[in-house]
Parts: sequence; C-alpha cells; structure tokens
Amino acid sequence: MIRHLKASLFTQVLIGLVLGIAVGLAYPETAQAFRPLGDGFVKLIRMLIAPIVFCVVVSGITGAGDLRKIGRVGLKAVVYFEAVTTLALLLGLALACVSGIGSGMNVDPHSLDAAALSRYTSGAHTLQDRGATTFLLSLIPTSMVDAFAKGDVLQVLVFSLLFGCALSLSGEAATSINRVIHEAGHVLFRAMGIIVRLAPLGVFGAIAYTTGRYGLGSLQQLGSLVAMFYLGCALFVIGVLGAILRACGFSIFKLLRYLREELTVVLGTASSDSVLPQVMRKLEHLGVRDTTVGLVIPTGYSFNLDGFSIYLTLAAVFIAQATHTPLAFTDLLSILAVSLITSKGAHGIPGSALVILAATLSSVPAIPVIGLVLVLSVDWFMGIARALTNLIGNCVATVVVARWEGDIDRQRAQRVLDGEAGFTFAGPGARSPHPQKSGR
Repeated sequence: MIRHLKASLFTQVLIGLVLGIAVGLAYPETAQAFRPLGDGFVKLIRMLIAPIVFCVVVSGITGAGDLRKIGRVGLKAVVYFEAVTTLALLLGLALACVSGIGSGMNVDPHSLDAAALSRYTSGAHTLQDRGATTFLLSLIPTSMVDAFAKGDVLQVLVFSLLFGCALSLSGEAATSINRVIHEAGHVLFRAMGIIVRLAPLGVFGAIAYTTGRYGLGSLQQLGSLVAMFYLGCALFVIGVLGAILRACGFSIFKLLRYLREELTVVLGTASSDSVLPQVMRKLEHLGVRDTTVGLVIPTGYSFNLDGFSIYLTLAAVFIAQATHTPLAFTDLLSILAVSLITSKGAHGIPGSALVILAATLSSVPAIPVIGLVLVLSVDWFMGIARALTNLIGNCVATVVVARWEGDIDRQRAQRVLDGEAGFTFAGPGARSPHPQKSGR
C-alpha cells in the first residue's frame, strides 16, 4: 500500500485534494494561509512552459523536414478550432434558452454593486479595443527576450516557428544547434518531472485556500447555474468530443483515464497552465508526432477554449434572464457572433473569463453589463469545469489533427490507452520528448 502511494501521482494528488477540502472546512482561516503552495506550484510550472514549447516546436520542425506540412497542420488545426468552438457556443446558448435558467430571479440591475465590476470592465474595454490588426500585431514579440520573459505562449510559438524554419533551411550547418536544442528539451522535461512531484502540495494549498475562503455554501445561491454549466461541459466532452474521437477510432473514456493525473491537478488548481508541459509529453508518448503536438497544443490554449465558449453564452443568457431582460432572436445571434471573437486569444488575461464575459455583454446593448456581479461569487467553481473542458478539448484536437495528417501511431496509441505501455514522465529510461518521425 505504501509503495503504491509513493508510485502513484494520481493517488497522491487525490489525497491532497481531499485533505485540502477537509482542512478548508474545518479550519477556514488557517486554510487560507496555504494559498502560496498552490500559487507557487503553478508559477514553477509556468517558469518552464516557454522554453519547453520552444524546444518541442523547433525540434519538431527540423525533424519534419517539409515546411509545407507544418503550414498544413496549422491550417487544419485552426479550421478544427473554429468548428468545435462554434459547437460549444451553440451548446451553451441552447442549454440556457431551453432551461430558462435565471428566469424568475427578477434582479434589479440598479441594486447590484457596481464597484465589484470595475476591475473586469476595465479589462473588457482593453479587450474590446483590440481590433483584428492590433491582435495580430500583438502576436509578434517586441524582442525574443520579451516573449520568454512574459511567458506569452503565442509569442513564443511565433518565434519558435520562425527559428525552426530558419534552422531547417540551414541544412547540415545547423546540426550542432539542433542537437543542443534537442538535449535542452530533454533536460527541461526532466526538470518538469521534478516539479510535477510537488503537485499534491500544490493541489492541497489551492483547494484548502478556496474552500476556506469561499466555503461550499457559496454554491447554494447560484447552484443551478453551476450545475447547468457542469452538465453542459459533461455533455460536450462525452457527446461532442467523444463522438469526434470515436470517429478517429479512439475512446474518450480511455483518454480521460490516461490523463487522470493531469485532470486531477487541474481540478485542484483550476488552471490548465499547470499541466501544459506534462500534457505535451503524454501526447507524444501516446504516439502523436512532436511537430503536431508542438503546434496544436500551444495554439489551442488560446484559440480552442471549449469550456470558455460554453460559459460565455450560458452566462450571458443567464444574466439576461435573471435581470428580466427580454432577448430577441437577433440578440441571441449577436451573443453568438461576439462570443466567436471575444473567446479567442484571451488566455493569460487575469480573471480572463470574467473579462471576456464583460466584453461580450458590453457588445450586446440589450444585456446590462452590471449583471456580471451575479456570477462573481461562483466564478472559481465554474473555472474548474472551464479549465478541465479546455484541456480535454485541446488533447482531443491534437489527436484529431494528427489522425488527419497520419501523424499518430495508431497501434501504439491503442496500447497506451489500454494501459499496456506505461508512461514515465522523466525518470531513468524515460521516452525521449521527440518520438520517431517515421512509421506513422
């Protein structure tokens, strides 16, 4: 039993989760002092995200050889993101309209506390001011150092693509640089393996603080909204993503079991950033080519936010119905159209879900923006499902794009999902972070 606890990260994280809830309920004031454990763990992970993305993308491009293939993979990923994100937005809209959630609350917008809204509306105006040109220019880092210093994944990805293409075109002259980057990636993954062992402490600290600070009772007032959102996420993961993955010949339930450690960490920290490098490594171990993983996962973290999308349309209609604001069909179309834009590229903005929601509401005059105050108290609880759904959606996207491109070893993937090929994150004899480039 003791040996199993030492070996199973999933079991350790689960114990940390349960202990965190118990301490938060029993000693709420003391529990809030454990917040630095969760914050510190996430910061340690984020510290390595940028260099790991750089190493994986550059090594993948130089190994692929065909630059046209890189562009083809990127285009297919974007098309997939747009299609699936639209389905997520439609699901949130349908659930809100069919259930009538929020109806009967008859909240007077003038009675809501405008002060609680200020930090999110200011961020919303900043988001609204970012037109298409401004957004595209923001993808280009001021300098190489600036991109890595800020940890902006998209900017790092842009630089990595440029550097990788240049390195690929340099031929034999760049062999030594390729070798250094490859080995650096291997070392960084080993460092990540060390940090991952701290996940139980990070989850304990994050969940203890949240439970102590807000308590489980904070779910009671808006419990129906939280329950509806979790139902929507479950329907999307099992129904939509499950069907997509099944069409590719894989099971969503086996994939969820394979990612159980990462999903448990996200459950405790409410942040998908906390497992980004681990997920990339696990998808490569699954048999997905590192080029595809390096392109789809970092891009998906900003452009394929399925959980965000369900939340946006569901919360927007909930606020309208709670404030007794009638919505015409054109208003619903406006919510959908605006959400398609505001849900993109907002990853990394502090309080991003609320900022994006504020920007969405500001663009639909019929809905009072002040209604955002209604969801503030349960945003963290909804954030758990958002992060989990976003993570699962991006993992499925990577498998799907790899299947389209023939960049996945299907036999290996089936063995891994069946539990026949164990995964070691960064121990002795661990699989290289850059799997074979042929035989797929």
